[in-house]
Amino acid sequence: MSDELKPLRVQIDALDQQILDLLNQRARVACAVGEIKHRTNAPVYSPERESEVLASMARKNPGPLTEDSLRVIYREIMAACRALERRERVAFLGPVGTYSEQALRRQFGHAVEGVACVSIDEVFRVTESGEVDFGVVPVENSTEGVVSRTLDLLLHTPLKICAEVGLPINHWLLTKSGGMTGVTRICAHPQALAQCQHWLTSHYPAIERVAVSSNGEAARLASVEPHTAAVAGEIAAEVYGLAPVATNIQDELGNITRFAIIGNLDTRPSERDATSLILSVANKPGALHALLAPLANHGVSMTRFESRPNRSRSGDSPWTYYFYIDIEGHQRDVRISPALEALKAEAGFFKVLGSYPVQ
Repeated sequence: MSDELKPLRVQIDALDQQILDLLNQRARVACAVGEIKHRTNAPVYSPERESEVLASMARKNPGPLTEDSLRVIYREIMAACRALERRERVAFLGPVGTYSEQALRRQFGHAVEGVACVSIDEVFRVTESGEVDFGVVPVENSTEGVVSRTLDLLLHTPLKICAEVGLPINHWLLTKSGGMTGVTRICAHPQALAQCQHWLTSHYPAIERVAVSSNGEAARLASVEPHTAAVAGEIAAEVYGLAPVATNIQDELGNITRFAIIGNLDTRPSERDATSLILSVANKPGALHALLAPLANHGVSMTRFESRPNRSRSGDSPWTYYFYIDIEGHQRDVRISPALEALKAEAGFFKVLGSYPVQ
C-alpha cells in the first residue's frame, strides 16, 4: 500500500465508524417513532415525510456527492429504518426484473418485500384485498402515452394514489451470450418494442419481434432460449444473468415512465403536491368549458388532461368520456379545496384519486 494512502484510509475507517454509530442512533429514534405509530394506529410509510427529508437533504448538500447519489443513500436509510417498524409488502407488475420493480425500489428502497404480479389487474386486486400494503402501476410514458388499463382500473378502485415515481427508461438489447449469433426473435413488452422500433429496424430488420407480457418476461425467455433476445433494462440483465448486445437503444432520449403508488393511505400536504381527479360531463355544447372554469377562477394550474371513453355507458351516449386531470396542489389546500367543491357541483361524475408529493 502506498504511504500516501495509509493516513487517508485510517481517516475513512474513523469516519465509517462515526457513520455507523449515527445510523444506529437514527435507527433507535425510528424505533421510538414506530412505537408511537403503533399506539396511535398511524401508517408506517409516510411518502410526504420521506419527500420532505429528501428535499431537505438536497438543499443542504454541499457536495461533492451529487443530489441523485444522496437521494439513493437516504432512500435506503429510510427504508431500513422503516423495516424496523414493519417490513411492508409492495405489489408490482412482474416477473422480477421489470421496470415496475425498478420503480418500486426507487420509491421504497430494498427493505420491503416485492410481490410480482402477472398483470396490472392483479396488482390492483392484491392491494385492494389487503394482501399487500401498496401497489406500483405504470400510468404513462413520455413517448408512448398513457397506460390505458391502469386508467380504466383507477376509475373503479377504492384505492388512492399516495405517491408517484418518474423512472428514466433505458432499454438494453440482451442475450445470454452478449451476441446475436443464432438469434431468431426479439421479445419485449409492446411499448418497449414501439420505443425502440427505429433502432431495431436499422440494426436487425430481418429478426422477428414478438410482444410479450413484460420486459421481465422477455428477459426470462432470453435466459433459457439461446435463439431469443430481449429488450429490457439493466435490472433484468442482473436478475437473469444476461449480457448486453447494445445499451440505450430507445429512439427518444429523455424517455420517462410515470408510475403511481396505490394504497389506502391519505397523505397530508407536503412542500409540493399534486392531486389527480376523474370527471365527466354531459355531452352538450360548452359543458367541458363550464366544468374546468372553477380551476381558472381559483387560480389552480392543470398539469395533465386525458380523456377515456365511457366503456360502461349505462344508458349514456356512446360519445361520453371520462377526463383524467392532474392539478398542482393538495386537496386540503385552502386554494384547492373550494375549487374542487365547485368542480364537483359542475361534474356529472367526480372522483379524487388522491393527493401526493411531487418528485
